[in-house]
Amino acid sequence: MFEAERPTGTKPQIYRELALMAEGLFRGERDPVANAANLSALLWLGLTDLNWAGFYFLRASGLVLGPFQGKPACVRIDIGKGVCGTAARDRKTLVVPDVEAFPGHIACDIDSRSELVVPLLEGAHLVGVLDLDSPSRARFDPEDAKGVETLAALWVAASDQI
Repeated sequence: MFEAERPTGTKPQIYRELALMAEGLFRGERDPVANAANLSALLWLGLTDLNWAGFYFLRASGLVLGPFQGKPACVRIDIGKGVCGTAARDRKTLVVPDVEAFPGHIACDIDSRSELVVPLLEGAHLVGVLDLDSPSRARFDPEDAKGVETLAALWVAASDQI
């Protein structure tokens, strides 16, 4: 059984604690879906002011919904469309302070106001994206991007890719 309390402190301290917890959850487990489910839950419990945290995996047709925490979500997202598809296409982390100002934003949850999307890369190969949404504008900043990039890299390293 895994017991965790929401980490406290500065953002770097919170993300260091989340990384330690993620490493513990991943230890001895290589299944990407199981690890994605646990990381989604860890982010949901460990960070404040989120209304969605989860994965989209690359499939032949684009991005397909994976494990997540939050309201039901868009099942498929084309590469290059919305924040997730753009981050996947460009293979770059996107911090969007106001999703309504992002050209082509896909409103899976009309309550989302800001978004952070980190591409999941195994070398140069795109595996998918890790997506966080918040009901608050400007919820995410470069410290969040760095912290979530670290967690995404831990997931990639701990998981056999599909």
